[in-house]
Amino acid sequence: MAHFYGTLQGNRGEVTRAGSKNSGITAYSASWNGAIRVCVYADEEGNDCYRVDQTTWHGHGISEPIAEGKIGEK
Repeated sequence: MAHFYGTLQGNRGEVTRAGSKNSGITAYSASWNGAIRVCVYADEEGNDCYRVDQTTWHGHGISEPIAEGKIGEK
């Protein structure tokens, strides 16, 4: 059963994807200079968490963490 949801809007319209607590969900938004990766997942205690990173895309860009934490908390 889906626990996480993601939407993507591009020139072909909008799509929605789902992920479970076991699978999580990962999205990439990329340019010719690199990409941003967003991961949403459940940690070992069952908390909903996120991680945002810069990452390479087809050999371009850098790998660097941007942010991480529990969803719904500061």
